[in-house]
Amino acid sequence: MSEMRIRTAERGDLARITEIYNYYILNTPVTFDIEAYTVERREPWFAQFGVTGRHRLIVAEENGVVMGYAGTTRFRPKAAYETTVETTVYCAPEAVGKGIGSRLYAELFEMLKGEDIHRYVAGYALPNAATEALHRRFGFEVVGVFSGNGRKFGKYWDVCWVERWG
Repeated sequence: MSEMRIRTAERGDLARITEIYNYYILNTPVTFDIEAYTVERREPWFAQFGVTGRHRLIVAEENGVVMGYAGTTRFRPKAAYETTVETTVYCAPEAVGKGIGSRLYAELFEMLKGEDIHRYVAGYALPNAATEALHRRFGFEVVGVFSGNGRKFGKYWDVCWVERWG
């Protein structure tokens, strides 16, 4: 049986992280990006993460292959939002339903204990029962739904926003 290892993301993981994300761009409404990324175009996004501080990126690795990732990013650029972070979590399509997202979130929130974070927020396109359940499991509560605010695949999608205390 293979063992799942969760660790801080490294630059060498960026190609696989980009591959996972591009799957969701091209095949699902869970991200409102509509054009696939190259690794080079994904570099600025990757550069925001550190091994300490509020903005982290971790990966779940199985047999040397990244199967998912989770992280926290700046919510908005204004200084008053500094202690609010937005979470993200993605699993490789072949890893969906195996509990990797839960393991990533558990480790991420554990790593961030002690950081100056007042709120975690997340937004996800509806319907998305699995993502809704994951966030509920980690104490996120719904704060609102933006109706029809993202257009992808010729359709408008609602986005549910959730938050939890830091």
